[in-house]
Amino acid sequence: MSDDTPEEIEEGKRLIRHGGSGGLSLAERVSERFRRLAWRTPLHAFRLRGRHPLKLIAVPEDPFLGDPRRGNALLEERVSFRGESVAFADLDFAKPSWSKPFGEHLHSFAWLRDLSTVATRPIGVPIAEALMRAWLAVHAEKVSEPAWGAELWGRRILHWTAHAPLILSSSDLVYRSLVLNTLARGARHLDRAADKAPAGVGRIAAWCGVIAAGLLIPGGDPRRQIGEDGLARAIEQAVHEDGGVAARAPAAQLDIIMLLTMFREVYAARRLAPPAALSAALGRMVPALQGVCHADHGLSSWQGGGPVRPARIDEIVAATGVRARPLRQARDWGYQRLAQGEAVVIVDAAPPPIAQLTAGGCASTLAFEMSDGAERLVVNCGGARAAIAQIPQALADGLRTTAAHSTLVIGDSNSTAIHPDGTLGRGVGEVEQARQESAGGSRIEASHDGYARRFGFLHRRQLVLAADGRELRGDDMLLPAGKRRKSAATNFAIRFHLGAGVEAAPTADGMAALLRLPSGKLWQFRCRGGVLAIEESLWIDPDGCPVSTQQIVISGEASAGGETIGWALKRAS
Repeated sequence: MSDDTPEEIEEGKRLIRHGGSGGLSLAERVSERFRRLAWRTPLHAFRLRGRHPLKLIAVPEDPFLGDPRRGNALLEERVSFRGESVAFADLDFAKPSWSKPFGEHLHSFAWLRDLSTVATRPIGVPIAEALMRAWLAVHAEKVSEPAWGAELWGRRILHWTAHAPLILSSSDLVYRSLVLNTLARGARHLDRAADKAPAGVGRIAAWCGVIAAGLLIPGGDPRRQIGEDGLARAIEQAVHEDGGVAARAPAAQLDIIMLLTMFREVYAARRLAPPAALSAALGRMVPALQGVCHADHGLSSWQGGGPVRPARIDEIVAATGVRARPLRQARDWGYQRLAQGEAVVIVDAAPPPIAQLTAGGCASTLAFEMSDGAERLVVNCGGARAAIAQIPQALADGLRTTAAHSTLVIGDSNSTAIHPDGTLGRGVGEVEQARQESAGGSRIEASHDGYARRFGFLHRRQLVLAADGRELRGDDMLLPAGKRRKSAATNFAIRFHLGAGVEAAPTADGMAALLRLPSGKLWQFRCRGGVLAIEESLWIDPDGCPVSTQQIVISGEASAGGETIGWALKRAS
């Protein structure tokens, strides 16, 4: 059924990319370097001194289940994450040989959730304690990156306290004292480091750690007000009024929702009311998250994130306690949701995030995904930041390009530049959009200037989803961009990456294709204004693994006066 909400639809909007395309300035990088060097000084070591806590005041619940496969790997004395696996015997915290994502997973102690999901306390305690002792031997006293990064300390405090029965059940009083004292030292470190953590997920995680330590470690109550003020600022900087994150990454949206929901359990353990900013943020963020989910509730693939299974999304949303309909129009976040009948179309109708807000962003402006019920018909390749370790870096970089998304590409180049260091450069600076809802269906029209400087064209895309959800009509227009006209013809390609298991077969006239979904449903694709071809593609699945798929490509040349390419997807059975 359609999302027949009373939500007001704003007919027109102009979104501008503010903040430039560079990362941290030279002065900011130098300041950050000096700050981290200061961690090694006697003064900072003195600041970390204080009372040794004897116990925790309370133990909060972890509202989420872990990954059973990762948990079972721990039972076999291996740490496994995104295709990377290291045996306990080979874990050398002093000389790490693992990837950055694996290290972040290991240092955050998020694996405690996986272990608690598959093991009883008698079985889990020796495993958790073995890894804890190995970590403490290297990092308890030595303040260094990455282990002592503010975000990781925030996450670690949440996981250590929620899974305290796994790490504090030992009869070894020296070990227990070391764990609790390290926890207290980490909290004192966060007192000064939390507000310096990267804006967004990192800063929110750090402030959650400050407050959790204040509420759960004896004598920490004075931290509460300072921490709540810091968390409110971090949320305000990271989350738009419409509930979408400034980084524009649904994966970050999901991460913050889980962090805040887990953190809320700290207040429940103390029988205290959570701050208003926390509850308000969850109330806005959950509908925005659901707005970029397909009809089956599975997450779509944007800004480097991969798909997330419907059951996982349902579990997370249920844990938040927020009941709301999916947000159809995220005015600031920039995602538009068209929902009619059994069809859902999700459109990226905003400029990409600025470099300082996200790493691994994608040049995906005006791309879309479409589902028919529980099946994905058109997708983005996705997964640049969620893929398994075995995927070559060159391929992961390719997943961020415009060509890896279901949109138009000019001159085989990106609508927004992707720098070698991973940041996004110049390109799309402004997106104009207009949307209308009527008895006949949903219509959105949007344009971007990402190709104006290099090729002299604006790309305008119009999508119309019929009221019964059985037809999506599209027009992709290349419009001369004022004085930047080019005299030579310009090559273009419009790509439609097909969902896993969708089989495409061209028709005899070469202008159409028949698409068969795994369930047997048939859709017909037809175009005008270009040459249709069916090519190989790939899609990163919810496990981060590449899956061979197909794509429809409409190619041609645009004259200096511009071009209009029309196409339609129509349900045939």
